[in-house]
Order: sequence, then C-alpha cells, then structure tokens
Amino acid sequence: MYMAYTTNPRLPRVRQEAADLVRRGWSTREVARHLGYSQAAVVQWCKKAAIVGYHPIPTQSSRPRHHPRQLSDALVRRIVAIRCSHNRSAEVVHEELKRSGIAVSISSVKRTLDRCNLLKKRSPWKRYHAPMPRPEVARPGDLVQVDTIHLMVDRIRRIYVFTLIDVFSRWAYARAYTRANTHTALDFLKRAQRKASFTFFHLQSDHGSEFSTTFTERSRIAHRHSRVRMPNDNAHLERFNRTLQEECLDRVPRNVITINRALHRYLSYYNGERLHFGIFLKTPMEILAKPITSY
Repeated sequence: MYMAYTTNPRLPRVRQEAADLVRRGWSTREVARHLGYSQAAVVQWCKKAAIVGYHPIPTQSSRPRHHPRQLSDALVRRIVAIRCSHNRSAEVVHEELKRSGIAVSISSVKRTLDRCNLLKKRSPWKRYHAPMPRPEVARPGDLVQVDTIHLMVDRIRRIYVFTLIDVFSRWAYARAYTRANTHTALDFLKRAQRKASFTFFHLQSDHGSEFSTTFTERSRIAHRHSRVRMPNDNAHLERFNRTLQEECLDRVPRNVITINRALHRYLSYYNGERLHFGIFLKTPMEILAKPITSY
C-alpha cells in the first residue's frame, strides 16, 4: 500500500494550473472535475498560490516536525558545545557525555553534529582507495615512495617539487612543476622510471589529490596510500625531502627552470657520491650495482 504523500514530479505544475484556472474565473468544483482531484485539494492549492505566487507549487516534505523521542534543546546545545570546545570526533563527544551521566546513543550524537554542519564529510570527488598491505622490501623497486614539496613563490603562486625514493637502495629522483595534478604526477613517474635502472613494482604516497585513484589506474603500478596523518609511513621520503630542501632547494631562486637544473646536478651527487648512513655508508648507485642474487 502507498501513502497519500506523492513524489510525482509533475504535480507542482498541476497545482499551478489549478490555481491559475481559479484565478481566471473557474470555480474550485469545476477545476476539481477538470483535473481529477478533490475540491478540498484545489482550495488548499489556491490558498498556497496566494502566498507563494502563481508558479509551480512544490511538494512539501513529509518529514514530521517533532518526534516523541527527539533530543532536548539543552542536550543538543551540550553536544555542540563539547564539539566546538575541543573539536574532537563524535565518538569522543559521546564518551564525554557518557562520563557525565548522560545516556545518548552514538548515532544521535552523529546525527546532531551532522544537522549542525559540524561533521567533516568525505569529498564526493574522491573515490575509494582500496587498502593494500605494505610489501616486503627485498630488491630495488619493491617499495617506491612518492611525495610533493610545496614551495611558495609569493602569496599566491607555488612551485611543486615531486620527489621519489626507492626504499631499498635509497635511489632518489625529483622534478619541479608549476602545477600539481594527476597529469603532472604521471609525467613525473614516467620520467623517474626512464631514469631508474630498475622497475617500479609498488608505489606508496599520501592522500594528495595528485595521487588519486585516477593516478593509480593510469600508472598501471601497484599503488598503496599511507595512513592519514601518519607521515612516518613515508619516513624515508620525508627525510629525503628535508635533505633536498637544506642542501639544494633553499640555495636556488624560486624558478622552475632554475630548480630543475639544480636538481639535475644535485641528484647526480646524491645518488652517485653522497654516503648514506641508512645503507651502511654506501651510495645508492653502489647498492644498485650489486647483482640481484646478492640482495
């Protein structure tokens, strides 16, 4: 069985036509017979048209105005106050209410915060990233970390330096761009793969928009994301980014062409001459020169 409430998308214009016919001189009874509705409905439509005007009259929501078990205004204010004072999650707000002796469900807390626009919702433009276990690093390319450094040129303009490091050998690559999106990320990855003497088997990045699901699909390489707000997952690359800024980027002007020239010189030194404590005071090129059977 269906309720009297309707979801017919054409009914707003039917109401407009009924009210307009009454305004032209038809009686409400004649309009009801003509359109096939009750006279009482036509009378209500005419009253509504006198208020909102003679245009399509929308169907009002069937949502009830009150609920016998709805939260009191005082409790709603308490939930909002706890959220605004600490900016914590709904679970934390629920636990604080519980410790204060207030019995309320977690779903009611989330619903209240949602109605007050205090929940951080997932962007509708971001697609779901399927979780992937961290691979065992036993050879070059087993785990390659990717990230982006943001350099401020002025208050508006930025330069984006894409960085990449192989966890096994510590071989690194970097390149500067004027934009950070999926297109530039894919271009950077292709350049890095051509420059590397080994194949990339697994990539790992943060949840930046340039490393979205589209990047995963078009790169055709296994791609996993680090945990949210856990930069330690990309610890090797984060340390490389700091070294790169201290030894190279901070010493050159903020210009893409100049930065890329400086990066070309510095990466030759970093991969071929600079000794690394993480690989027992060897260079990345020395690690890559070993035969695969010795890994």
